[in-house]
Amino acid sequence: MKVIIPAAGLGSRLRPLTYTVPKVLLPVAGKPILGHILDQVISWGGKEITLVVGYMKEQIEDYVSKNYDLNVTFREQKEMLGLGHAVLTGLESEDEELLVILGDTILGTDLKPVIARGVTSIGVKEVPDPRNMGVVLKEKDRVIRLIEKPPEPPTNLAIVGVYYIRDAKLLHKAIQQIINRNVTVKGEFQITDALQLLIDWGEPFETFPVEGWYDCGRPETIVDTNRYLFDHKTIPSGKYQTKQSIVIPPVSIGDGTVIENSIVGPYISIGKKGFISDTVIKNCILGDNVSIRKAILEDSLFGNRAEINGRFRTLSIGASTIIDL
Repeated sequence: MKVIIPAAGLGSRLRPLTYTVPKVLLPVAGKPILGHILDQVISWGGKEITLVVGYMKEQIEDYVSKNYDLNVTFREQKEMLGLGHAVLTGLESEDEELLVILGDTILGTDLKPVIARGVTSIGVKEVPDPRNMGVVLKEKDRVIRLIEKPPEPPTNLAIVGVYYIRDAKLLHKAIQQIINRNVTVKGEFQITDALQLLIDWGEPFETFPVEGWYDCGRPETIVDTNRYLFDHKTIPSGKYQTKQSIVIPPVSIGDGTVIENSIVGPYISIGKKGFISDTVIKNCILGDNVSIRKAILEDSLFGNRAEINGRFRTLSIGASTIIDL
């Protein structure tokens, strides 16, 4: 089975973190987002993996080559023309069975039963407001219509960014057709339009539920994903030092990090060679070489080499006074 992971996006919603690091390499629960996805793909039996890269592609190629012994092909998407175009960039006309999983999506679902069933399927989840997502219309067990980002959604069954395709050759033909016809949504070629062609051509098409779906495309969702992974996986730490500090698990702390006079955790992911002093911090993600002094922090993200220097305060507070620092 071939696996395509689109990972060429700019990550504009995650700036300034993505000014220096591609989105798929942002850390969460002790390793880059892409690392968690590759671990899942390997566990599902994926052996032939194509990464569609673009923005800062050298960093992605370097990370994969240093950390995984896999048959990985890198294909560059030179223009950001949508998910359909990205998938076509990674496809070969002779490909057969295919799995597509987005490079910013971590799933809490085992796809082995879906793959074993061998029917073209799409992952779905009920959400309160799917207007910025694709949605699925069904009759009984079969999909009859896919709609990309509808202003008035006819259903709340949202597409979550993982697709199993029984016949990759047919998908290749469909994407090529929507490009030739210039069928776009907001100027981009969407995979939902190509999948709709498969349905129109009579391809049996089903859905499978994805209860654990963790989108890493925004700062708040990365923090939520970090917490989920700590609750559901064993996340290792490196060799770090503490002095007069309390570390509250679960945490992942990188090699060479020093923690002094601080309370760290729970749900903390810290990269290598960090320095934490006189600080209380929980539910945060810190990159490599981060320095934090005299701070109280929660639900925050810090890129590599970020530095925060806070200060202590001396206050005289009268009766019935409330101060929120």
